[in-house]
Amino acid sequence: MTSPTGPGRDAVRERTPSRAGRRRAAGALLTAPALAMIAVFFYVPLVLMLWMSLHDWPLLGERRFIGLENYRDALDDTAFRDAVLFTFEYTLITTPVLFVLALGLALLVRRNRRGSRFFQGVYFMPVVIGLASGSFLWLFLFQSGIGPAADLADHLGIASRNTNWFSGTTSALLVVIAMVTWKIVGLQMLLLLAGLQAIPTELEEAARVDGANRWQTLRHIILPLLRPTLALVLVFSVAGSLLAFDQFFIMTGGGPANSTITAVFEIYRTSFIQFELGLGATFSALLMIVLVVISAAQMYLLRTSDAASET
Repeated sequence: MTSPTGPGRDAVRERTPSRAGRRRAAGALLTAPALAMIAVFFYVPLVLMLWMSLHDWPLLGERRFIGLENYRDALDDTAFRDAVLFTFEYTLITTPVLFVLALGLALLVRRNRRGSRFFQGVYFMPVVIGLASGSFLWLFLFQSGIGPAADLADHLGIASRNTNWFSGTTSALLVVIAMVTWKIVGLQMLLLLAGLQAIPTELEEAARVDGANRWQTLRHIILPLLRPTLALVLVFSVAGSLLAFDQFFIMTGGGPANSTITAVFEIYRTSFIQFELGLGATFSALLMIVLVVISAAQMYLLRTSDAASET
């Protein structure tokens, strides 16, 4: 005797795969435009860049396949090595400065105190300004003789009003770092603030009841729980610093004496001033490898320390 519920269950089983298939098809259809854009604007240029790096590729003239010769030339290129070393120096200075200031600002505005929302907006406001616009603004501020910052430095006795802040490598680098900090710290503050607000306040209250001070609470409770957000912020910060170009191109022009040329700046010079597109593509490929290795190492170290803390 057949159960009355048997056909109904069979019908449900027959309809379920088709319904799941329709959902998969709908999902694939919805993601197709994004996948197409990724393919057109990332994978196709990536393959073309790697192909160009294997050629002697002038702007005009015949293109010639030369294999790995560009890579050998790139490793022996002193200008590119100096640019990479300067980029690492800039990254090592900028990353901790941004992180410490962003974390401090996030801790200041995380509570629902009077005026906290106002200061969140104030700190975030420079983020909406374009990097090129911010670079031109700070170039004017530190312009010798006419810039307000030059007048302020003269008033404070730091430097004379006619001091050229971009004539020395150290002073030029410090001005650029100050501009980048002013421009980016609000974004990192917002990311860290989102991570801080996800931490239960009961944990901090329990730590205070147990006698922990603010530093102990920050070190043993907040920072360990904030580790995923820290990983995201550090990866963004390091990647952005290694790809720095606009601020140095506008504010220093690579000077003085080519001492503030970054890796991307050198790629630009090689490709679009010297018209050695193959060698410029090789520089880009090497920089991409460095970015992937550093980002992977950051994620691995943070994940390893997270697993160690859980055990």
